[in-house]
Amino acid sequence: MHDHKPLQSLPATTKKNSRSKRILLWIAAIFLFLLVAGFIAVEVALHRAEPILRSRVIDTLSTRFDSRVELAHFNVYFLKGFQVSGSGLRLYANQVQMDKPLFAVDEFSFRTTWHGLLHTPMYVDRVNLKGMQIHMPPKEERHNMPKLGGKGGTGKIEIHVGEIQIENAALVLETNKPGKIPLDFEISHLTLHSVGADQPMRFHAILTNPKPVGDIDSSGYFGPFNAESPGDSPVRGDYSFSHADLNTIKGIGGMLSSTGKYEGELNQIVVDGETDTPDFSIDSGKHPMPLHTKFHAIVDGTNGDTYLQPVDAQLRQSHILAVGDVVRAPQGGHNITLDVTVGPARIEDMLELGVKTEPPVMSGALKMKTRLFLPPGKVPVSQKLHLKGQFEITNATFSSVKVQAGVDELSLRGQGEAEKARQIDKQNPESIQSEMQGQFELGDSKLSFSNLQYNVPGANIALQGVYSLDGNQFDFHGTAQLKAKVSEMVTGWKSILLMPIDPLFSKHGAGTEVPIKITGTRSEPQFGLDFGRKDEKKNDSHDKASH
Repeated sequence: MHDHKPLQSLPATTKKNSRSKRILLWIAAIFLFLLVAGFIAVEVALHRAEPILRSRVIDTLSTRFDSRVELAHFNVYFLKGFQVSGSGLRLYANQVQMDKPLFAVDEFSFRTTWHGLLHTPMYVDRVNLKGMQIHMPPKEERHNMPKLGGKGGTGKIEIHVGEIQIENAALVLETNKPGKIPLDFEISHLTLHSVGADQPMRFHAILTNPKPVGDIDSSGYFGPFNAESPGDSPVRGDYSFSHADLNTIKGIGGMLSSTGKYEGELNQIVVDGETDTPDFSIDSGKHPMPLHTKFHAIVDGTNGDTYLQPVDAQLRQSHILAVGDVVRAPQGGHNITLDVTVGPARIEDMLELGVKTEPPVMSGALKMKTRLFLPPGKVPVSQKLHLKGQFEITNATFSSVKVQAGVDELSLRGQGEAEKARQIDKQNPESIQSEMQGQFELGDSKLSFSNLQYNVPGANIALQGVYSLDGNQFDFHGTAQLKAKVSEMVTGWKSILLMPIDPLFSKHGAGTEVPIKITGTRSEPQFGLDFGRKDEKKNDSHDKASH
């Protein structure tokens, strides 16, 4: 016989399982209800707690920064840690007389984990700021600025921030000097890492430079921040300046790029860098040329003043060295003052850059020293640029066949080779080289020359006059001393007829000395004797003596 369980036990087990499931469902339902109720309770508590937290935030900021604080919105969330967001934050320093807030943020938020919230110091993963503005009072009033310690603090930051993300920020350095405008730094994006007490912050910033318009990308370290003297705060890093459109500066053109590094304190930053502009031009010439520079500069980050020590530039075949400063002007913008040394260089490079005529009127080796001054303003560079200095040009020839033929003829006749001068091929002259030196001054798009010495074999010419940068005006007057006598500069019967007057023109050790003039335009230059001008000078001297 086999033992068998009674068939009646199966329904009893089924009933027991069904009862257990109902109990579990009831427990789950009760737990879900309690969870929902808990969330509702937390939500109600938060709504009641937010005004209290908002008030405490305002009181803390007001005490710590000795400021009047405005806070439009403040929200707290406890999902996935501790999260705060808000908008319309404004701090008005009590000790500084300013209409604008010292510190303002349109929107802000930050979050931390529960572990970070309870950690000492408290750790915040990330802070997000949008539309931040900092208005620094005039330099003379910054000693009244609130310190980080405020009235009731110790001056120590008790929160460590892993990262701060800032979008659309502006730092404005106010001034109370008559005629001067505030210095405004626009920052489109800024990331700060490891923000804590008494340690440098690692940063990455993207700035939009207003003039020339372009993007500056910079990474480095800033701080620790010196609250009592912000200008003494250390900074170091690297930068790149790309797609800088020089056409946004009236009067010049080209697309500039620059890279470099910097280190120092905010009010004395040492910058070393290079620039490349493959198509640099100025409006008076409009001939794009490659320009490369290396520079060493001292920059005052508190006012933007820059001291160049030096700029080493290469413009095509010409070397340029400049030392000077770029400082803010009372009317806004910057005054540029430089001592410039040019050489070894080519005169055709300078002329092509600054003069519209093509090819350049002259070619040759150039050495030059000049003081450059360029004020701010909306007028083109060629109209406001001022130069004053001295120069020397050697091995010079002229691009105009007509001008060069005249130079060749002058040289040959000055040496007494009249027959050879008469046979010059006007379409294919010999291109006898010239030398030139003197003092000059550039202003109002014109070059003015004083004590200009022009020499070719057989002739020494002293001139003074004006040459317009558009190449359309020559107006030079002076004297020419030639080795040959008057009668030796012509052939045939003319030579015999002129012999009696040779002594009249033989002066100061020269075979011939005569007044000359060069007038007209580049395409139609006019060379000639200038006895009329000499007589005018005599009459002027006589009139002055009689008075």
